[in-house]
Amino acid sequence: MTSIDTAPAPSTVLITGSTSGIGAATARALAAEGWRVVVTGRDSGRGRVVVDEIEADGGRAVFLPSDLTGSPAELRAFAAAAVDAAGGNLDAVVHNAALCPAVDSLTLTDDDLDATLAVNIRAPHVLTAALVPAMIDRGRGAIVVIGSWMAHVGHPFVGLYSATKAAEIQFGRSWAAEFGPRGIRVNTVSPGATRTPINAEDGDIIATMTGGIPAGRPGTPEEIAAAVVWLLSDGSTYLHGAELAVDGGITSTRSA
Repeated sequence: MTSIDTAPAPSTVLITGSTSGIGAATARALAAEGWRVVVTGRDSGRGRVVVDEIEADGGRAVFLPSDLTGSPAELRAFAAAAVDAAGGNLDAVVHNAALCPAVDSLTLTDDDLDATLAVNIRAPHVLTAALVPAMIDRGRGAIVVIGSWMAHVGHPFVGLYSATKAAEIQFGRSWAAEFGPRGIRVNTVSPGATRTPINAEDGDIIATMTGGIPAGRPGTPEEIAAAVVWLLSDGSTYLHGAELAVDGGITSTRSA
């Protein structure tokens, strides 16, 4: 009879871009489940607020400032610092940070192009390559990529963002094939139109976008976070290389 691994779930997690929105909600949700969370982002003030909220609820968290537009060497130094902040051991990574310049291809600046490619593609790749070897040595670990429903449709104003999210989703599939046999589970959560502080001023647009989908409304960061929590739990141990469309049905039923 084949034995089933019943070892405890990982307990330390790095979440990039976790000072607000989906990342912050994920940090709070995982902390509530007993994880020690490394909260990261560019805004130290917002990062400390998230950590304070987690600790006030009895959770464990630490803030580590990050600039994911940095060079590969700087990203590898950040990865090492994240391991130290986690107490010397990182069991899981959530690649959440992303830039989304809401402009068309003709008005996209060179600086925005470079920064978006750096944060959305280069950083996840370099950080994964830096952090996965230790997971492989231990024989277990998990990675969750935050994709997007926009990776599956054409859009006139966020073509670069959509393309980078498609690349990240493919990272998730490829990493599952590469690292799964060595004990590392990799999966993707692709949110739909979700209300976050970033799009707070676009409420009417988001309401119109989601009015005709099965859910009939935008998503919340907490709903996306719940999917990440499940993917990092012992309840999803047979899931490898999957993409969960937590999008209210917008991808599968979108007609225009």
